[in-house]
Amino acid sequence: MTTVEITDEEHRELAKALLEALNPLAAAVRSRATGLPEERMWDAEPVEVALSVLSAWKLVDAEVKRLTATAAATAGSYGASYEQLGAAWGITRQGARKKWPEAVSRPAARPDSLELFGGTAELVRDEDSGGWLWTATGADGESGRAVVGHLSREEAAAHAGAFLAGHG
Repeated sequence: MTTVEITDEEHRELAKALLEALNPLAAAVRSRATGLPEERMWDAEPVEVALSVLSAWKLVDAEVKRLTATAAATAGSYGASYEQLGAAWGITRQGARKKWPEAVSRPAARPDSLELFGGTAELVRDEDSGGWLWTATGADGESGRAVVGHLSREEAAAHAGAFLAGHG
């Protein structure tokens, strides 16, 4: 996978959507900092307004980093390697490992168990069907299991990982 490029039109639309989403946050941040109502955000020295906007972008940046780490961990739970994560982000395998150290799970002590997102899952071969089943307990204490056998251990692990991600 290579880094995704967007068209000029997509870039303009993205910037517009981000600015529209940022304005209420910037107004709220400025209001809390000054005690003034949000609708008076622009009634100040330009430097003060610009710094409020910059502060709001910092908050957005932190949330994007958190969501990015979640996306990387989700891809890792489905079996993506650091090489694949790096390629998607436009960095090296080593860079991806440094950026998201917990995204790709290490081999579990037992080959038929998973530990992801604070939960655990067990994979078992269904002797009757020859397929694979899973049972899991998420970090939130919720339990789940496969209701049908999966064709491969990897498929069962992917479904168990998705359950654990949803209950992390």
